[in-house]
Amino acid sequence: MKKNIFIELIKEARFREMFITEMGWNNYRGQAELPLIDIDDIQYQFVTVAERNGFQVLTCEVDDIPTASVCKRIDTKLRRSANDYIAIYIKRGTEHHQWVAPVRNVDKRDLVTIEYENAVKADFVFSKIDGLTFGNSEHTTIVDVKERIQGTFSVNSEKITKDFYAGFKKEHNAFAQFITGIDDTIELKNNRNKQWYTSVMLNRLMFCYFIQKKGFLDGNVNYLRDKLKWCQDEKGENRFFKSFYQGFLMQLFQDGLNSPTHNRDFETVYGRIPYLNGGMFDCHQIEQDYQDIDIADEAFEHLFEFFDKWRWHLDTRISASGKDINPDVLGYIFEQYINDRAQMGAYYTKEDITEYIGRNCILPFLMDKVKDSTQEMGSLFMPKGVVWQMLKDSGDKYFFSAVKQGYTPDWESRIPANIAEGIDTAKPNLLERRKDWNNKTPEPWALPTEIWRETIERLQRYETILEKIQKGEISQINDFITYNLDIRSFVGDLLATADNHRFIGTFYHALQKVTILDPTCGSGAFLFAAMNILEPLYETCIDRMMEWNSQNPNLFKDEIGEIKNRYRSNIQYFIYKSIILRNLYGVDIMQEATEIAKLRLFLKMVAVVEVDRRVPNLGLDPLPDIDFNVRCGNTLVGYATEDEIIKDACFADLFTQQEFREKVETEMEKVSKAYDIFRTQQLADHDDLESVKAAKTELKERLLKLTDLLDHQLFSSSGGTSFEAWKESHQPFHWIAEYYQIIQGNGGFDVIIGNPPYVEYNKKDKVTGKSVSDIYKLNNYATLECGDLYAFCVERSVLNLLKKHGKIGMIVPISISSTDGYKSLRTLLDKNLPGIYMSNFGVRPAKLFDGVDKRLTIIISSNDKKYYSTKYYRWLTLERIFLFQSILYSEVELDKLNISGVPKISIGHELDILNKIQKNKRTLNYYVVKRLSYALKFTRKLQYFIQFFIDSPIIYNNKKEIVEPTELKKLGFETSQNRDISISVLNSSLFFWFFIVFSDCRNVNMREILCFPFDLDKINIDVKQKLIELADSLLRNFKEYAVFIKRNDKKAGVLEIQSFQPRYSKLIVNEIDKVLAKHYGFTEEELDFIINYDIKYRMGDELKNEEEE
Repeated sequence: MKKNIFIELIKEARFREMFITEMGWNNYRGQAELPLIDIDDIQYQFVTVAERNGFQVLTCEVDDIPTASVCKRIDTKLRRSANDYIAIYIKRGTEHHQWVAPVRNVDKRDLVTIEYENAVKADFVFSKIDGLTFGNSEHTTIVDVKERIQGTFSVNSEKITKDFYAGFKKEHNAFAQFITGIDDTIELKNNRNKQWYTSVMLNRLMFCYFIQKKGFLDGNVNYLRDKLKWCQDEKGENRFFKSFYQGFLMQLFQDGLNSPTHNRDFETVYGRIPYLNGGMFDCHQIEQDYQDIDIADEAFEHLFEFFDKWRWHLDTRISASGKDINPDVLGYIFEQYINDRAQMGAYYTKEDITEYIGRNCILPFLMDKVKDSTQEMGSLFMPKGVVWQMLKDSGDKYFFSAVKQGYTPDWESRIPANIAEGIDTAKPNLLERRKDWNNKTPEPWALPTEIWRETIERLQRYETILEKIQKGEISQINDFITYNLDIRSFVGDLLATADNHRFIGTFYHALQKVTILDPTCGSGAFLFAAMNILEPLYETCIDRMMEWNSQNPNLFKDEIGEIKNRYRSNIQYFIYKSIILRNLYGVDIMQEATEIAKLRLFLKMVAVVEVDRRVPNLGLDPLPDIDFNVRCGNTLVGYATEDEIIKDACFADLFTQQEFREKVETEMEKVSKAYDIFRTQQLADHDDLESVKAAKTELKERLLKLTDLLDHQLFSSSGGTSFEAWKESHQPFHWIAEYYQIIQGNGGFDVIIGNPPYVEYNKKDKVTGKSVSDIYKLNNYATLECGDLYAFCVERSVLNLLKKHGKIGMIVPISISSTDGYKSLRTLLDKNLPGIYMSNFGVRPAKLFDGVDKRLTIIISSNDKKYYSTKYYRWLTLERIFLFQSILYSEVELDKLNISGVPKISIGHELDILNKIQKNKRTLNYYVVKRLSYALKFTRKLQYFIQFFIDSPIIYNNKKEIVEPTELKKLGFETSQNRDISISVLNSSLFFWFFIVFSDCRNVNMREILCFPFDLDKINIDVKQKLIELADSLLRNFKEYAVFIKRNDKKAGVLEIQSFQPRYSKLIVNEIDKVLAKHYGFTEEELDFIINYDIKYRMGDELKNEEEE
């Protein structure tokens, strides 16, 4: 489309002509006018002007362009008649338009907006037109159209966030240099409190930048910069001699944003400022400890200049600037800043991970809660009940798009003949018929980088799951995890379409009561994910209850009454406030982390409120005070239950012990009552804000008295000498005191999700020279032998914090499933959880956490008394977007084989192969001897092949002298024959698969080698001779294709190292696997699986991609 035509069409709002005539969309055949949508007594009439494969283009004339929060509420209702759409809001009589498109952002629905005031300013939309245009002869499906729209409107928030952080890091360092009055004699990089206070100030200022852009600071979108200049201009005018920090900013924070009332004199200087509450602008602990803090004006000049380069939004917007940031940036900033300063064992958890864990824990818990509530609700979940009938009738609606890519009912007849001939496994010569299956799959069948082998497996899995759905064989909520179906969309649709009002009411009450904990919450990534999961559920329930209430005022009278009586801002604000106060809880050992977590939650609430200068507090309800929801302390140190307190009490006589117990119980009851009063007042939105503050003060005093009592008791049992030093190092957190109603009253938290720190308990830190065990001591943990904080966090959560029948999901190192040292943790999980899902993730070619090589396992509890595992996932960066849509589980057994651990497998072939090799009762350990007369050698380093050989690789030093490798390991055998046969076996793809299935996938250890089932004595002479010959060919091939690589060694200098290239020996390895397949009795399909195991990454061109390495 030419630009002049585009501008003409925009000016006259001729969008039907634009999309159909110029962009290749189609006429809409249905009812063009959609049902009226009513939001806050404003009606929105949408008209469909074009469509493509069911994807609709809508227009809606409005008096005022709706805000982001209103668009979100409209979307909730609009999706019933137009789930996939582009909506164009047209302000009557103007060229002012706003385009809104729902996009999938990590499996959740986000709205992206583009707004322009007139046609001349619509350049950015014009730049997107090509992405929305289709050719006349172009064949598309709804999936194709959705992907095109997704790509056009998607926001590259990760790149923007990283760019912002690069500048923010410099500004943080610069700002700290302008602060005085905080331990100024300590060098800045070691001045912990000054660095902390810099973060506090920058957090506050970023919050203010977000809210000033909405007009909450006296209606001025440049409030801070303008007030800084005003302060500087006023200097010398007899009334303003202080810095901007001392003379203006601290009063704005503490007397303005943190004060319920403002007098006329205050408003003369500061303008109309809302009371925010929330504790963010309270006098900070550092401000209490250091009375003479000052910050030079230059610090703010530099910082505001950097901030003003960015476009600050509380919603998701895109513009030509590429500088649009939203509150998601805050979590990334915190995690990166902490990681840059020290290795804390905490890593930034991306949204796809938090979403995957969150949805598969929270939603199954809620559905089970509803199912178990009454007999009537239970009947809805029977195999032929309405819940599963809806799924049975849904076809592939709840399949993720990645699984559906390229599927048509006749796909087998449409794919190339040379590929299709390999599908039938009953015919002979399967390997030959599948010779082209490792070629790259073309469109329209392919996902990015996919090869035919992967495509065929995915399409066959699609058909298998679809058949199960159609036969009604999926009738448990955990099946959504097992078969990786879209549980969020399913539950959302169930709530939106249910005709049983009692189901909606029961679900809503379960929503209000569910308690979700992240015991090591960091900056709140998992809490934020939980909020994103809960919010649309609240919204749909409230919407449905209002519908029923409008028809019958006696239905949901109390629920609707609570909503109408307790919010000033809007329903969305009420929902967020309910979630934050009722549902979300977090603890972290770092105070900075909890401050960021609260800040992010607060911004989420402010985002849905618009300034109204006609009403008190500019239309903003004071933020909830969540100081008692998100807490600072050591998750691992402190009393979790009342039984622990009594058990730990060391008194000389029973009378004293009983007296102590009664005292603790009395104080707990006082804390519980004080907390009930405080939370009730917050939820009730009292206008008497002073009474809320008084209730908080009362609660803090009660809690302080109780925790001090428990601290002294815990200290007395520790054998320490200085209470203050002990308290500072251990940072005890008493769960029974801090969350008494949940631990004691509810029996624990309903859902626990998170990413605990990966820190070795006894490992010395390179900077401080201290280990965690030097800082604080842990006792009475069953998993102490695991030696890592993550294991202790899992134990703490499962044994002490999780309610019976609750759900837990965490991302942890892969050692939980694969290392002997963590068997005690697996045993603990086995005894205390009905069942569990474990999905496993590698580090090459791409990885889950940026900047760190961590092989990881996601654990999610199950209630069906089974263990499920996945294969060891590898992926390229392009595949990350589909990674969590493609997870495939297989049922396995825990520690049941001759090697401990949870096998990393995902398809039936692998179970069959395991069972067959287990029939060899002897393992290689039987044939290994201490003598090294006949030894093979190997390197522990693992990439895509494991290398076993006889002669060491040649290494030349800088003098061209041969030096002996020092890192090689050796295995001795009784005879050269046994050694050579073992060389063939251990270089096989079969052993590589076995190693990946049971190891930590990092280093080659004796454990996996010695446990490999292989009975040399049961092999006939011809097979032995064949394996010996293949070993000889393999070793010669290694040397033939070897190259010399230069490496710098700290001690020896430049070395030239002979590097074998085993990928060039794959044909010989295949022959070895064919011999072994006959020995073990594999089918041809099983042999095909082994030969081609992990083939794309072991042999593909992608291995050459240095960026991925």
